[in-house]
Amino acid sequence: MLTVSGLSASYGAIRAVEDVSLEVPVGGFAALLGANGAGKSTTLRSIMGLHRPIKGSVKLRDVELSRLSLHRVVRLGMAFVPEGRMVAAPLTVEENLRLSVYAGRHHIAKHLDRVYQLFPRLKERRTQTAGLMSGGEQQMLAIGRAMMSGPDVLVLDEPSMGLAPAIVDLVFEAIVALHAQGQTVLLVEQNAAVAMSVVQYAYFLKRGRIVLQGKPSELRNSPEVMEAYLG
Repeated sequence: MLTVSGLSASYGAIRAVEDVSLEVPVGGFAALLGANGAGKSTTLRSIMGLHRPIKGSVKLRDVELSRLSLHRVVRLGMAFVPEGRMVAAPLTVEENLRLSVYAGRHHIAKHLDRVYQLFPRLKERRTQTAGLMSGGEQQMLAIGRAMMSGPDVLVLDEPSMGLAPAIVDLVFEAIVALHAQGQTVLLVEQNAAVAMSVVQYAYFLKRGRIVLQGKPSELRNSPEVMEAYLG
């Protein structure tokens, strides 16, 4: 289980996140939603060790993560797909994937096979330079790269950003397939309608605070959610 308790963090001189608490159970699929600037990415970066929180706790299986660096957080079982994908453009698809293995060289073939089953397009393009791929293909590669560490929890920051609707559907189908295989997922998305169609539980951030939370089936009946996020 991933547990975030009373997390507060700053973005520059601004207190961007205040007293955020959330849980993602083993095998769960949760979303952190909200408008641009609500504090979603700051929360994720604090969870992943890219940003030191002012206060609060981040735990994976009772192990405190909030004072650890990114590489230690990854080794403990977290994997992060950042906003903007950030693939190694000069390297091939397969070089990008192999570069991301933390679990030992004997696991590479197993992880590659899983990624290629999830994204057959990556297998077709495994010798292609990553920088020449489309935005959708690079997003698939970013997710595949994260899966190469065999994570307990997969954390995704805005996976639909900048993608055509048809490609968004493909990416989310893959994320849903991973969850169906037992993968624990925490998703940050500005597109609340897409996220709420697939997750089990959602948290809504507004000005750095959790203002609503619950199952999508319950939240869809909220006038505030309908007006502010679902149109």
